[in-house]
Amino acid sequence: MNSPLHGLLKQKNAVIRFLMVFLLTFNINKNKHCCFNHLSATPTESPRSNSSLIPSSLEVLRLGGQLSLDDIHQAANDFGNIIHLLPSAVIHPKSVSDISNIIKNIFNMGPTSGLTVAARGHGHSLQGQAQADQGVVITMESLQGPKMYFHTEDMPYVDVSGGELWINILNESLKHGLSPKSWTDYLYLTVGGTLSNAGISGQAFKYGPQINNIYQLEVVTGTGEVVTCSDKQNADLFYGVLGGLGQFGIITRARISLKPAPKMVKWIRVLYSDFAVFTKDQEHLISSKDSFDFIEGFVLINRTGLLNNWRSSFNPKDPLEASLFNSEGKTLFCLEVAKYFNPKEIASANQKVRSLLSELNYIQSTLFQSEVSYMDFLNRVHVSEIKLRKKGLWEVPHPWLNLLIPKSRIHDFAQEVFGKIITDTSSGPLLIYPVNKSRWNSRTSMVTPEEDVFYLVAFLFSATPSSTGPGGLEYMLAQNKRILNFCRTARIGMKQYLPHYNSQEEWEVHFGTQWEAFVRKKSTYDPLAILAPGQRIFRKARALS
Repeated sequence: MNSPLHGLLKQKNAVIRFLMVFLLTFNINKNKHCCFNHLSATPTESPRSNSSLIPSSLEVLRLGGQLSLDDIHQAANDFGNIIHLLPSAVIHPKSVSDISNIIKNIFNMGPTSGLTVAARGHGHSLQGQAQADQGVVITMESLQGPKMYFHTEDMPYVDVSGGELWINILNESLKHGLSPKSWTDYLYLTVGGTLSNAGISGQAFKYGPQINNIYQLEVVTGTGEVVTCSDKQNADLFYGVLGGLGQFGIITRARISLKPAPKMVKWIRVLYSDFAVFTKDQEHLISSKDSFDFIEGFVLINRTGLLNNWRSSFNPKDPLEASLFNSEGKTLFCLEVAKYFNPKEIASANQKVRSLLSELNYIQSTLFQSEVSYMDFLNRVHVSEIKLRKKGLWEVPHPWLNLLIPKSRIHDFAQEVFGKIITDTSSGPLLIYPVNKSRWNSRTSMVTPEEDVFYLVAFLFSATPSSTGPGGLEYMLAQNKRILNFCRTARIGMKQYLPHYNSQEEWEVHFGTQWEAFVRKKSTYDPLAILAPGQRIFRKARALS
C-alpha cells in the first residue's frame, strides 16, 4: 500500500508536468507571429558567449568526457556558413551517460534557466539547426560507445553510435559483404543527423529514405532519460524521433538494416531537352519492378562544354556525336542512373542496362557510361569536396534550398523556376528526381506532399563570398525567396526538406495535420523545450513574470 508521502510526491510531479506543458504552450502562442530569422545576406552572429550563464552545478558534473568553456567557436559554424551563434559551452561526451547527465542537470534547473542543448554531428547543417545560442552544444562525434556490432544472419543489421559517420559504416559493412540499403549523396554525415531529418538519395524510390530502414534506436530525451525504442517498444518516441528534427531526443545509437553489397556499378548519364519527356521517363523507371538501383537527375541551364566535362569520369557511346553536341544557352535535363552488379554478372547487367535504356527517349548522342566500384560510386561527392577544398571553395556560404514538389504540379513549378528565376546553374547542382510515397513510413515525423509520387528538387548552390552579383549570397537568398513565394501564391503544395521557417505559423503549415501530435510529443519528451533550439520550432519554456 502506498504511503501518504508517496501520494503527495506523485501529485506534485503531476502538477510540475502540467506547469511545464502549460509554459510550453504559452510560449508557442506567445511567439506564434515572432520572426526567428529573416532571410538576410549578412551572416547572423551572436555576441561573444558568456560562460557565466553556465551554472556551477554543470561545471562540476563528473563527466567521462570534456566540458569546454573556451574552445567554442567551431560550434558556431556549419556547412551553410550563414548563421553563427556562439554557445556558452561545448561538451565532448565519452559516453551516453555524459549526455544524459548534462540534459538531466539542465532539466532539473527548471523553466527559470535559459540553457538549451544542441547535438552537433559533422557540422553539415545549413541554417544553424545544430547551434545553441548561449546554450550547450554536444559534439556527437566524440561519443565513445560499443564498437559497431554486425548481425550477419537473417535480416542482417549493424548497431552503431549516433555520432558515427556513414562513410565509416560503409567501410566496415563491406568487410562483411553487406551494405545499408538507403543513402545520402554525401557520406560524411552522422547517423543521428540524417535520421533526425530523413536521409534521401537516388535509392529512396526503391527502399525509402534512411529513416525507413531502422530497426531500433537508443535516445536521450529532453528530461535526460535514456530510452531504447523500436516499432514494438516505445513506438511513439521511435517514430517521433525519426525525421523529428531533434525535437524529442538525441539519437545515441541506431540499429540499421543491411542487405548484400554489390561490388561494381554501371553509372550512366543521358540528356533531355524536353522536360515532359524527362519526367515521364523518370516516373516510368521508379514504377518499374526491375529497374535501375539508383535514379536521380539534375537541371543544367546555360552550361558551356558540358559533355566535354563529363569525359573525365564517363565514356561517350558515340564520341564524335558527343563532341558536336552544344549545350550553351540551353536548358537541359540529365537523367543519372546506376545498376549494381558483381563481376560474374556483367553480361546480364549489360543486357539489363540496354533493355532499360531502350525504353527511354533521351538524346541518343548524349549517352555516357562508366564502371566504378560500389564504394567509389557511393562516395562520389567526396571527390568533388577534395577539389573544392583545394581551391578554397568548400567553406563558403551554401544557401541551399530543398523542396518536395507533388507530381501534379512539377510542370508548373519547372515552367516558372527553370529558366526564369534560375537562369544559370554554374554555382552548383540543381537536383530533381521523383520518389514513391508508398516507400515512406507515414508514422515518422517527416512530412511529405499528399500525392503518391513527389519530386525532390534541391538547389545546391555555393555563394562567392566577395560577390554582390548573381554568384553572391544576397542574390541567391533572394532567388530562394522568389521560389518560395511562387510556391505559396501558386499553391504548389510543396514541403521543405531540411526545413527552415521564420515563424510559428509557417511551422504549423509545414506539419499540417501532424502539428498537434508534434506538439504533444514535444510536451511529453522535451517539456521544457531544451533540445534543438536551432530549428526555431519551439522556444524554451520560462516561468511567467
